[in-house]
Amino acid sequence: MRSFFPPQRILMGPGPSEVSQRVLQAHARVTIGHLDPSFQSLMEETKAGLQVLFKAPDHVCLPLPAPGTGAMEAAIMNLLEPGEVAVIAINGQFGERMADMAERAGAEVIRVEHGWGEPIDLRKVEAALWARGAKVLAFVQAETSTGVHTDPGPLCALAREHGALSIVDAVTALGGVEVDVAGWGADVVYSATQKCLGAPPGLAPIAFGPKALEAIAARKTKARTWLFDVSLLMGYWSGVGGRTYHHTAPINAIYGLHEALCVLFEEGIEASIARHRRCHEALAAGITAAGLEFLTAKADRLPQLNPIKVPEGIDEAAVRARMLATHGVEIGAGLGPLKGKIWRIGLMGASATPLSVRTCLTALTQALMAEGFEVSLKDVLSAVEARLADG
Repeated sequence: MRSFFPPQRILMGPGPSEVSQRVLQAHARVTIGHLDPSFQSLMEETKAGLQVLFKAPDHVCLPLPAPGTGAMEAAIMNLLEPGEVAVIAINGQFGERMADMAERAGAEVIRVEHGWGEPIDLRKVEAALWARGAKVLAFVQAETSTGVHTDPGPLCALAREHGALSIVDAVTALGGVEVDVAGWGADVVYSATQKCLGAPPGLAPIAFGPKALEAIAARKTKARTWLFDVSLLMGYWSGVGGRTYHHTAPINAIYGLHEALCVLFEEGIEASIARHRRCHEALAAGITAAGLEFLTAKADRLPQLNPIKVPEGIDEAAVRARMLATHGVEIGAGLGPLKGKIWRIGLMGASATPLSVRTCLTALTQALMAEGFEVSLKDVLSAVEARLADG
């Protein structure tokens, strides 16, 4: 075996996103013990930082040792017991995954189906909640498979009205669009480090509210997970009365998350959201100038995840391969029913810069030209510059 040195890439897919040298260097700091007093202080700072980022002062916030899917599993497995009812709003791949997990928890799942590329319809969800008394309403705020944004506020209010707990998937949302857990009145919200937070994959920030914790404490059966059982995790993360060993925390990954939070707070949460929006608008100007179309309606688009329709007669995989080979630019393919039909261009974290937009559109335009698609690179980049100049 020999040491591995990864090739230089520009990550502009659905995740992971670019990681700054500052965050990578934090990962490389000397490892200390997971019960070391200094590390315990770092844990408390990280928890407090996540409360600020989630806007969740009354929630217990911590980073789980997992990707975002682990946080999804933690939310569902902790809140649901066999035989309980869960309403799951589905408008893409990750809503489908929520429903699958809820079934594995033994819950009775009421699926509220939407077309892929559509935001969640409040009326459909309300009809499902009226039909059966549900313990949980779960949905995705930022659907990574389609680039659709759904406003969680009205859905969380609807859950409260019907006595249900709300679970919000904010994996691609946090740091890129508004996340306001307290303002929404959400019970559990989770995310991941490799999207708009600009840290490597491997940790999943999650926020549990008071009602969610009460429901977990009142369970009649053990949660169908050990690693993510909140009642066990909090023995290590609560910091009250000494910490109980639960698992060996991914120490260096938490260094990286802490540093990523420092970077984000130095920029400012609102400034980060504005940066993602500005880069999206520049990308959208270039996409339009290229004669390409978005999958999603303008009002429903996520700035940080852009689904672009593949033109008829174009080999979408060949375009992605050429972009990677000639420019080192990685973009994503479609999932499920959208496989082969869209590209997913990510503008997340350190990847959300004007330079990345220019580089991505240059690579995409040249790859399309190689496939015989008529497009002017000059016109595309001129549209980008005009949009950036408008602020």
